Amino acid sequence: MATAPPNPTWKDLSLERRGNIFIITLRKAPENRLNVAFCQEIIRAFHHIQSVLGPDSDGAVITRGSDEKFWCTGLELDESDTNPFANSDGFYPMLHTIMDFPFPTVALLTGHTFGGACPFALSHDYRVMNSKRGFLSMVSPSLLHKSPENLPRVKPDIRATQPPVNLGLHFPGIGALPRLKLRPQVARKMLLEAHRWTADEALRDGVVDFAAPPEAMLDVALGVAREWAPKARMGVYALMRAELWGEATEAFQRISYVHGRMTSRPALAKL
Repeated sequence: MATAPPNPTWKDLSLERRGNIFIITLRKAPENRLNVAFCQEIIRAFHHIQSVLGPDSDGAVITRGSDEKFWCTGLELDESDTNPFANSDGFYPMLHTIMDFPFPTVALLTGHTFGGACPFALSHDYRVMNSKRGFLSMVSPSLLHKSPENLPRVKPDIRATQPPVNLGLHFPGIGALPRLKLRPQVARKMLLEAHRWTADEALRDGVVDFAAPPEAMLDVALGVAREWAPKARMGVYALMRAELWGEATEAFQRISYVHGRMTSRPALAKL
């Protein structure tokens, strides 16, 4: 008789179970910035959920923020100054884990979703966004408070719209999820123009699947998760997902846990 996996303790996140639906709540104050340790903890949570649910069973995962101000504001880019393999050991494996997960996934964007949080959100199957508060953009709001020497001295609100291409920030596959999951014009707005979406705009452009007020967000996400959880029962959900977006999954896999070469170009300006 198989024994259930032990209930682990978690750092910077919490895990809740409602039937066959698991809710990961990001709790890394103040903005859920992604570093190696946090990404590895998220990976550990997904692996734990998979071991609890077992093969060929119903199930789904919701990843939400802990408040209505932030869902996630991207990478801790300063970490790469002392660890050139930070993203290879953390961010890219996390994206690959979610893209390869054998159960449906829902990103519950409780608040601001900036920078690397965009591919983090897009790696999930469905996205529910706070209709009352928060923006979604490939640019971090931190530029509002910094004046890097290599950025032009313009008004903060202008500098805050600098896309990754203007910051010298690149990694192989950065455009894969926008290109595969969004219309070409919308992908261009995200990656090259750093458009800042409200929930209504994101819903119209297909960046998110649902927009709901704060008091209803979780119920909407749970409804999505419960509707699609049975699709994992036959054991081919991840295989079918790969037929649609496997190119992105493979791109993240190729740059995960790689130490023999550089897998990304360090940003010229820190976010």
